[in-house]
Amino acid sequence: MSRKKSAKDKTERATVEEDDLMCLDEYQCSGNVEIDFPGLCALLDIEDIPSVSIKHPVSESTTEEEGQEDNQAQVNSPYKPCLQVELENESPLSVKGIKISGWKVDEQIARALTKMLPSLSQLQSLHLYCRFWQARLTDQMVISLMSTISLCSSLRAVAIEGNTLPQQSYHLLLAEDSVITQLSLRNNRIGDEGCRLIGSALSTARSTNKNLLSLNLAFNSIGDAGAAHIAQGLRLNRALLFLSLSNNHIGDSGAAHLAAILGKFALTHEEVVMRRRLLVERAESAPAAQFPTVPSSSSLTHSKGELKGISTKKEASKKEEKTAVSKENTKSVKKTSEAKVPQSKGEKSGIKEKQLSTYEDSSNAILDEQDKEAVEVVNPLLDQSVQHEKGRIFLPGNRTLISLNLSGNRITEKSLPLFLASLEMQGDGGGLSRLCLQRNRFPPDCEPYVKIKELMALREPLEVSSPEPTEEEGQNA
Repeated sequence: MSRKKSAKDKTERATVEEDDLMCLDEYQCSGNVEIDFPGLCALLDIEDIPSVSIKHPVSESTTEEEGQEDNQAQVNSPYKPCLQVELENESPLSVKGIKISGWKVDEQIARALTKMLPSLSQLQSLHLYCRFWQARLTDQMVISLMSTISLCSSLRAVAIEGNTLPQQSYHLLLAEDSVITQLSLRNNRIGDEGCRLIGSALSTARSTNKNLLSLNLAFNSIGDAGAAHIAQGLRLNRALLFLSLSNNHIGDSGAAHLAAILGKFALTHEEVVMRRRLLVERAESAPAAQFPTVPSSSSLTHSKGELKGISTKKEASKKEEKTAVSKENTKSVKKTSEAKVPQSKGEKSGIKEKQLSTYEDSSNAILDEQDKEAVEVVNPLLDQSVQHEKGRIFLPGNRTLISLNLSGNRITEKSLPLFLASLEMQGDGGGLSRLCLQRNRFPPDCEPYVKIKELMALREPLEVSSPEPTEEEGQNA
């Protein structure tokens, strides 16, 4: 009897949930959070609906005291569930930021949010801070959130902090097609395994994240293995500008991996194979009409001359073929010009040289444009500044990253010369302008650290007078 009753209860609950979802799907969001959020929660039969607190923009006529009083209710009751909304202007439809702090986001609340967020056309940031309790987001909720973010036209900054996921699904927020530019994942106990997934999301030989500019991984119990995974992800990533790994457990081994990718490093076998494949694909994709007299394989050999799979004999034969084709075309041009207008030998020679020169210039311009596009957009493996040493190919290193925060870790004086060497190798051609190493396990007056600070001061004069980063600073670094 009890089993029949239990099965009946489950059926009834499933029916109720289906009815709620149907009502939720039919609801048309207006873009006004004060109306939509309570309405969606009511449709989902949520009993304790969090209140909505609106933060209005401070106008010129509003004093600082009045602006503080406007949000005093939230300050006086920080433990009460409240959805904090920041407006761009006085219009209730100009929501630019949403913040959830200190209260549990369960599956029903998550459904209401995923339904409402795409209607906020001006929403730029979504912050879920959980400083006192776990947010208890699940892996499935994060997957659903990622799908919702893709529907939000202006949402670029996301912070999910103080939440542990069993399957470490945070790397999905760094997927290759993700539009997020600022991501904060502080205090989520990501650890080394989570860093492995995040490192692969940053870049591999086959894929790379092209949009993320800032990543905060502070307070995540990341050790040397995790730092090595992040360094691996930075090898071919040319988008990330700011990275914080402060207040973790990174020692000299992890620091060495991070220092290595800042300077010149050798390509792995997989990366070399991928580089060759990209070079061949780029040559084959060149439109034949742009090179009427030169075969595409010859163009590749002439412009790059690098593919190791092509022997010297093949290169020589292709050069001869190119010369023969050029001579044949020259004769054709000569016969055509003679047939149309009788000219002297000097005039014919001048026209012939001018035509060949024009063709050569246009061909080089096309190659240069393709090379530029390949380096800047396609893949750093096509970087023309690679170097060949003792049978190996070296990239100049990651010079896109401009800020690296490693403060509050376990780095000793042993690793500092590695950072110094990589920074000196970068020179003035881009690279780090800020390297935070405070609160590690070395004396602040040791020689390599002093030299690093002097070098950073030359690149960023403000660095001299800037205070040491606090634990909270990792959020912005």
